This record gives sequence, C-alpha cells and structure tokens, in this order.
Amino acid sequence: MTDGQQEFEKEYADLGATTQNAMDIAETSMDIVRQFVPDETLADRIRQKSVHSMGDIEFQHLIEFTGGDDLGDDEDAPVRAGAQAVLEEATIVTDITMSKAGITGRGHNCEKRKAIGNGAELAKETGMTRTAASVLELDKQGVYDGAIATIGNAPTAAFALADCIENGTRPAAIVATPVGFVKAEESRQRIREVSEEYDVPAITNVGRRGGSGLAAALTNELIHVAKDVRTDDLELNLTAAQRVSQEDE
Repeated sequence: MTDGQQEFEKEYADLGATTQNAMDIAETSMDIVRQFVPDETLADRIRQKSVHSMGDIEFQHLIEFTGGDDLGDDEDAPVRAGAQAVLEEATIVTDITMSKAGITGRGHNCEKRKAIGNGAELAKETGMTRTAASVLELDKQGVYDGAIATIGNAPTAAFALADCIENGTRPAAIVATPVGFVKAEESRQRIREVSEEYDVPAITNVGRRGGSGLAAALTNELIHVAKDVRTDDLELNLTAAQRVSQEDE
C-alpha cells in the first residue's frame, strides 16, 4: 500500500465508527453476521449489511439484485456499478432528509442531495405527493442521469423514478427500499421491472419492510466497496462467479 493509500485508509478507517471502542464493536457485530451470511461476493456484502441494519438474519433472503453493467447482469452488477459511480464522484440523490442524513460523508467525494423540497409547485398543481414531484423536478434538471438514486421512505418517489427511467433517464445505480403498507412493495417491484427492461442496476428488497436506515446502510456499503477498491484491497472488475472462483483457489 502506498503512502497516499495509507493516508486514505487512515482518514476513512471504518465508515461507521471513529473511536477504537466503536470500531471494535462494529467489527465484532459484522463477524457475527458473517457466521450466518456468505462472504464470497459483493452481493454478499450487501446482504450482510442488510442483516446488520435490520437485526434480522433472514433479511438476507429478501434482497434483490437486477440490471447489469459492462461485465454482465450477475448479482454483483449493481454493487459494481454503484461502487464505480462512487469512484467517479457521482451525485448521491436521496428521496428524503432522513435517507440523506444516514449516508456517510466519509470515504467519498460525492455530492449528497435530497429530492424533497423541490417540485413544490408541481405538487400543488397536480395533487401528487411532494416526494414524487421532487423526483420529477430534479429529473427535469438532469440530476438523476449518472447518479446513485437512493429511495428509503417514499413509494411514490420510486414510482416517479421508474417513470423517469421509462422516459430515458439512466441512473448509475439505484438503492430502493421504501417501507410501508401502501404500495411500498409494488413500488419496489416497479423499480425491478424497469431495472431489468432498461438494464439499470438496482438493489431492492421484497416484502413490506425497508426504510431510510436500510437504504442509507446499503448505499454506505457501496461507498465502502469503492474505498476498498481505491486502497487496492479489492478488485472491482470481476463477476460474482469469478470472485467465488478466486476465493476457492
């Protein structure tokens, strides 16, 4: 590791914790998670983070990976695409303030933006939700093209983003885990459908659970993967199958 890489590693050592005690707790917690969740692929890292975030070992089975990148449409593709976008300093756009607040400001040079607060006039004129109007307003400005789109709360934001993708918008990657009993599950299914049809990499979950904390945690893992690439601890341009084969050697 070069001096520059060592300095980067020092500056961004453990993205969630800053004290030695906190880092020890975080690492112990992840060691426990790895007893129950595979640790072979980049997708496994997302599954681990979901279990850690939700406190539920079974949640690993609810994570879905759709879309593809230059290497293909294997389950690692959305993670590779998201990490590459972080390395390229893409904008991270969240639906609401809570999702934005949960995404680390360390380990990357990406601008963080929230959709909510935009599109007030459109919401007033049409009666659509503020989050849906906010997504449409930012999309008119071209904000979502090449961005990491993180949706943790509002199903209507996910529906609006899916419509934008149908109309030609191409985020670099999507993390969509809106939570609730009204259209939340359907909104994530809609994201998966446009992800597969237009080959936009996306990480979602099935069922009613989710939320801003989960969305932020999964986005943070994309940042952590990018950090590992930047410090030469990880080779990004491998498919999931290649990564497993490399682990078996």
